[in-house]
Amino acid sequence: MSKFRVAIVGGGLAGCECALYRARAGVDVTLLEQKPLAFSPAHVMPGLAELVCSNSLRSDELASGVGLLKQEMRELGSALMKAADASRVPAGKALAVDRQVFSQNVSEQVEREPGIRLERRVVRSLDDPALALRPQDAAAGSAPGYDRVIIAAGPLAGEELSASLAEAIGAGHLYFYDAIAPIVALDSIDLGIAFWGTRYGEPGTGDYLNCPMDAAQYRAFYEALLGAEKAAGHGFENELHFEGCMPIEALASRGERTLLFGPLKPVGLTNPHTGARPYAVLQLRPENSNGTMFNLVGCQTKMTYPEQDRVFRLVPGLGHAEFVRHGSMHRNTYVNAPKTLDGNLELLCRPRMHLAGQITGVEGYVESMACGLWVGMRVYALLNGISLPPLPPVTALGALMAHLQRPAASFQPSNVHFGLMPEPTERIKKKERKPWYAERARAAFAQWLESAAPCLPC
Repeated sequence: MSKFRVAIVGGGLAGCECALYRARAGVDVTLLEQKPLAFSPAHVMPGLAELVCSNSLRSDELASGVGLLKQEMRELGSALMKAADASRVPAGKALAVDRQVFSQNVSEQVEREPGIRLERRVVRSLDDPALALRPQDAAAGSAPGYDRVIIAAGPLAGEELSASLAEAIGAGHLYFYDAIAPIVALDSIDLGIAFWGTRYGEPGTGDYLNCPMDAAQYRAFYEALLGAEKAAGHGFENELHFEGCMPIEALASRGERTLLFGPLKPVGLTNPHTGARPYAVLQLRPENSNGTMFNLVGCQTKMTYPEQDRVFRLVPGLGHAEFVRHGSMHRNTYVNAPKTLDGNLELLCRPRMHLAGQITGVEGYVESMACGLWVGMRVYALLNGISLPPLPPVTALGALMAHLQRPAASFQPSNVHFGLMPEPTERIKKKERKPWYAERARAAFAQWLESAAPCLPC
C-alpha cells in the first residue's frame, strides 16, 4: 500500500485521467463519483467519463493547438487518449469517438486498477468529512484522511458543492452557458438528398453526411430559427455563451449570412447529385462506431424539443428525421483561476486542495483531460518532494496551463490554440505560421520531456 492517499471528486474526464495517472504512479486514490445516485441536468449514462456534448475531440492534425495537445498527452501516457484512440469513429481529420464505447473503456480501466477505490457518493461541500485531510505534520500513512484532495466535479458541479466553492474563494459564480447538438438516426435521413463528403475531398466520399440547401431553403430555415420558441432559463442567471459553443439560433441572430460563414458554410463541398456547390450545408458526423446515429455539427441549441423537430426537419434530407437525442442548454461553472489557484492548481484559500478540469477555466474535452493529467503530475511531484521542470509556454500543454495563471480583467474559459503561445520573434508567412508553431512546440516538448523524465513515474 502507498504511503500517500489522495481523494478525487468527480469521475469525469479530468477526474479519471488524474486518478489513473496517480494510481499507476503508486499513490492510493479514492475516486468519489455521484452517479448513479445523482445526475446533472446533462448527464444520462451511468458510466464514468461521459461525453455530454459532441462526440468529437476535434482536429488530430499537429498543425492545430488541440492536435498538438493530444500528441503531447499520448507521449505522457494519457490513459484517456488511449481510450479515445481505441473507440474512434470516422470523422475525417478529426478524432471522434463512440461515446458509449469510450465511457465503457475508461470505466473498465478505473474499475480494474488496484490503486483506485471507486466510491459512489454525492459530495456537497469542500468540508465534507469524506474529504478530510490528515495532519500535515503526521508521519506518512500514520493517520486517517488524505494528503491531497482534487475537485474535478466538472462544469456541472452540483449546486451545493458549487456554492461551497464560491464561498471558499470569496466570490460569486463565474459561468457561461454551453449547448448540446441534437443526434438523429441514420435510417431516418434521406440519402437521396444528403450526400457523403469531406471538405475539399472527392465528391461523394468521406466521413460526413451533408444536407445541401439552396438560397430559398436556407432562408426558410434561418427565419424558422429566429422565430422558434426557446427553452426557458432560470430567471436569476444571465446567459453568457462561450463563443466556441454558441447555440445556432444565437449565431443566427447576428445576421442572415452569419451561419454561411460558420457551421453551415458550403466551402470545399460539391453536391454529387448536382455537380455544384450548395448555397449552405448542414453537416452530420457519425455519433457511434457502427454509424447508426449522426450528430448535427454546429447545431447546439436551446430551442424547445417540439421546435427542434419542426425547425431541423426543414433542412433538406432531414424531413423525416428521428431524433435520438434533442439538443439542450446547461450552465458551466468555472473559477477565476489566476486569482484563486496557484501554479499547481491548488486553491490559494485551501492548502492541499486542488481543482482539475473545466472548472479551472479550460474549455473542451481534450483540455479537461490534459488538465487532469497535469494536476496528477504536479500532485505526484509535491507528494514526493520532486521539482518538476516548468512546462515551456510554447508547447500546447504549457500554453494552456499558462492561460490559467495569466491575469485578465475578465477571465474567460479557453480552448487550446496557437494564440495562447508566445508570438514568433521572426517574420513568418501567414500560410507557414501554424506549421511553424507546431514545429517549435514539438521540439520544445521533446526537450522538456527528456529533462522531466527522471521526475515522472511512468
